[in-house]
Amino acid sequence: MILAGDIGGTKCTLVVFEEDGPNLKPVHRSSQPTRDFASIEAVLDDFETRSQQAGFSLRDGKLKAAAFGVAGAIVDGRTVSSNLPWAVDSTVVARWIGLTQVRTLLLNDLVAAASSLAHLQPSDLLQLNSGTAEVRAPKALIAAGTGLGEAILFWDGTRYRVSPSEASLTDFAPRNDRELLLLQSLRHRLPRVVTEEIVSGRGFRAIHQILFPGVHHAFFDEEGVDPAAKITQQAFAGTCSACEETLTIWMEAYGAEAGNMALRVLPFGGVYIAGGIALKILPKLKEGGFVRAFTDKQKLSSQLAKIPIFVVLNEDAPVLGAAYEALGVSHAN
Repeated sequence: MILAGDIGGTKCTLVVFEEDGPNLKPVHRSSQPTRDFASIEAVLDDFETRSQQAGFSLRDGKLKAAAFGVAGAIVDGRTVSSNLPWAVDSTVVARWIGLTQVRTLLLNDLVAAASSLAHLQPSDLLQLNSGTAEVRAPKALIAAGTGLGEAILFWDGTRYRVSPSEASLTDFAPRNDRELLLLQSLRHRLPRVVTEEIVSGRGFRAIHQILFPGVHHAFFDEEGVDPAAKITQQAFAGTCSACEETLTIWMEAYGAEAGNMALRVLPFGGVYIAGGIALKILPKLKEGGFVRAFTDKQKLSSQLAKIPIFVVLNEDAPVLGAAYEALGVSHAN
């Protein structure tokens, strides 16, 4: 068996896989809110309890390897993250599972998601534009959720290798007067305005409150309510014009940041949009504003337009990528 997980700021998803030839078949899955747990050990304890109810145990000696995609940078086997309420340590995880550290992997969640691309089915992807991928050219993956993550894939002569990044912490660059106002307002609240402050779940509330101060929603003051989800729901329902504008502004900022990443990497193998928010705003992404913001880069606009942009529809892509990385180390000597 292989254990894989996606440990994010919003939810923790764990899946047990069985080997099916060269492929992996999921046999048990659990996804629970991250805020319900005080540590990674508590997450694993909960999953073990649910696994026993399903008729098996992680500690029955059948587990060969484990890998977890975690929101944040992995430094010396430990997470550094502003989007998780607690740290994840590979030594602690390996000890709990009963495996060696060699067979217990911690990966940046975007590295895990990028590692899934080779294993996704055509039905797991939705292409937003008419671009065509170049064989073995670099690829890029960007994912907005609780935070913002980016990763790069390079062909090494045999297969694609994934390089993590912390590009979400780069400075936010406004493109127009509205975004400039957004930046100026956030500078009074924050020591530094990074891209993730806008292109993430918390960016929805910031955009709405700063650019539309005359429209106040009761859910802004309700504890435990996700403003991003509420703003998105009202935007699609057409019940709040400020919410509709907020969604448009947020989506265009997302497309612009994906375009910035494309300028840095030139990923003519394709750009992949992952993360939970993309699935929730899929009708908006299909309208074309994201692609227009992506390609709006002056002299290189026509070149960026050739890059195919895909939305990853499989929400468990990070888990799948982590699982295949674990499978690789399980077969190592």
